[in-house]
Amino acid sequence: MLLSAVLAALFLTLLPGVGGAGQGGRDAQKAAADVESATMLGGDPRKDSIYFAMTARFNDGDASNNRGGNQHTSSGNAANEDPMTRGDFKGLAEKLDYIKGLGFSAIWITPVVMNRSDYDYHGYHGYDFYKIDPRLESDGVSYQQLIDRAHAKGIKIYQDVVYNHSSRWGAKGLFTPTAFGIQDEEWGDYYDDKVEGKEYDPLDEDAQGNPYNGDRWSTAEPAGNTCKDWGKQSGTGSDGRKIYNCQWPNPTSGMFPADKYHQCWIGNWEGEDARSCWLHDDLADFNTENAGVQKYLIDAYDKYIDMGVDGFRIDTAVHIPRTTWNRRFLPALHDKLVGKYGADKADDFYVFGEVAAFVNDKWNRGSVNHSAQFYTWKERKEYSADDAAAALEMYEYEQAQGTGNQPTSNNAFLDGNTYHAPDRTKFSGMNIIDMRMHMNFGDAPNAYNNGKDSDDSVNDATYNAVYVDSHDYGPNKSSTRYAGGTDAWAENMALMWTFRGIPTLYYGSEIEFQKGKQIDCGPKCPLAGTGRAYYGDHLQGTVTASEFGTVDSADGEVAKTLEQPLVKHVQRLNQIRRAVPALQSGQYSTEGIEGQMAYKRRYTSGSVDSFALVTVSGAATYSGIPDGTYTDAVTGDKKTVTDGKLSVAAPGKGNLRAYVLDLPGNPAPGKVGTDGSYLK
Repeated sequence: MLLSAVLAALFLTLLPGVGGAGQGGRDAQKAAADVESATMLGGDPRKDSIYFAMTARFNDGDASNNRGGNQHTSSGNAANEDPMTRGDFKGLAEKLDYIKGLGFSAIWITPVVMNRSDYDYHGYHGYDFYKIDPRLESDGVSYQQLIDRAHAKGIKIYQDVVYNHSSRWGAKGLFTPTAFGIQDEEWGDYYDDKVEGKEYDPLDEDAQGNPYNGDRWSTAEPAGNTCKDWGKQSGTGSDGRKIYNCQWPNPTSGMFPADKYHQCWIGNWEGEDARSCWLHDDLADFNTENAGVQKYLIDAYDKYIDMGVDGFRIDTAVHIPRTTWNRRFLPALHDKLVGKYGADKADDFYVFGEVAAFVNDKWNRGSVNHSAQFYTWKERKEYSADDAAAALEMYEYEQAQGTGNQPTSNNAFLDGNTYHAPDRTKFSGMNIIDMRMHMNFGDAPNAYNNGKDSDDSVNDATYNAVYVDSHDYGPNKSSTRYAGGTDAWAENMALMWTFRGIPTLYYGSEIEFQKGKQIDCGPKCPLAGTGRAYYGDHLQGTVTASEFGTVDSADGEVAKTLEQPLVKHVQRLNQIRRAVPALQSGQYSTEGIEGQMAYKRRYTSGSVDSFALVTVSGAATYSGIPDGTYTDAVTGDKKTVTDGKLSVAAPGKGNLRAYVLDLPGNPAPGKVGTDGSYLK
């Protein structure tokens, strides 16, 4: 590992929050500016496929940083010897060859910033946005070292980032609330006495699984307190303990300053307040329209760009107004990338936002402001210079325009059989998770038809991140991991790997891990029985992979895992996709095609010209296509077209055909990979 990378990692560990950085923070920033930073891999992100790993639940490389928290026993995790924070960067680094052997060239990992909550293994309760959570790092495998090791294998790291909220305990360096913590016999086991100079450290737990919390409680009313009726008894909890005013942070108590945090609860998930109120009492909602908050977040995430991460998955993106993204966060991100990499390579950094819309329609209950595709566009008019006023102006203007007067695009579509240069001049800078396909992935044809129906309203749907299920939901807002069966999974994968967009797979889906299990039940049940169960037991042993989609050697339990039929399926899909540029970055069309899931794709750039005819599961007939010789990447079958027509028999559920045209300087690759249970 380069010395510069070590120094960059050390810098991130030491840097205080910008809001209170002072001269020490400025000195640290100056020192970091003198360090040559790590760099991203670069290249068109559509060439990659993405493996989504929850770091704390994927693989445990270092048991010394495992932590169960104060609900380790009550949740049932203790009985399974399964602490909530179990996996780490070392465990992930040790299994990079497993991921590469599956054929994935990018890994989306859950947030890395230091968390502070009672049950925060997933990483979405950010507390210190300038420090890596120590429960994820080990001697020899820091976050910087994970990035470096992944890059050495040609694998990108996409970091999950949160701009919308912090933990309920605020954000260090911006604002942290002080709650009322009376030291009586009822609460004596919960509150720590304040120790001067001591700070929260999630690795330092007491016998009850609580890290030091003396910094967040005060029996004396703190200076500048804005919470009404400080310390007065307000009721009794379910466990019989007295509850006091200002005891727990929430948006309406007055414990958070309005300039830094919003002051309300969400009442309408498709209303204006969904962009300016708290989601949950553990997710304190930033006032993202405030310049100080913007600077805090922009400066924090710039440091991870300096570490060489390859992209950001943006959590809860819909809960920040599009004007704020378009005027503040996305331009700042772009400027940072241009300054670091130059204008051309800056666009290689992949940004994909979670604009959650849990309906099957093209537009989310008619609310354009809460529809995924809306966030891929720049603003159409000027708004107030004040960000809060501008957000409301945009909301009202766009709602009045309605779904019928929104921008449209042909960037994802072929012009007949011809690829055309996409027009990205109106692109906001944010790509999206394809919520329309995700919600409709109860079966592949349904997802396919719904995806096509939305593509004209997305700036460029070829950049959509496409998945079946995740750590949040299954299709149709199901609370369980996908359980449609192995054949259906094979069909879903065949579609995702050949249709427009970037295929994304949630960890373990390659063996139908935890299928049908409830994805998340918080601390009310053991993690071992949920969709977020620990995966490392299936990865025991060693695995090596020098090429994407091919395993050189494996032993132990991981060797058995790699023999599963969907593993073989996804390996070969990745091999085929990597061999055919049209399947990576191509535009598509269904013009002149008969078939349930059948399409043609083409990508033309410089000396590359790739044209493919695809059908998934069913038969297809293609008319008006270029004459020439086509070779199927699955079987190697050749067909010569002289009249612009080609017919393909049904390959069977989960199987596909991808006939690639021989073009000057771009011969078809022929048969790619070895036959398996589905691709044959």
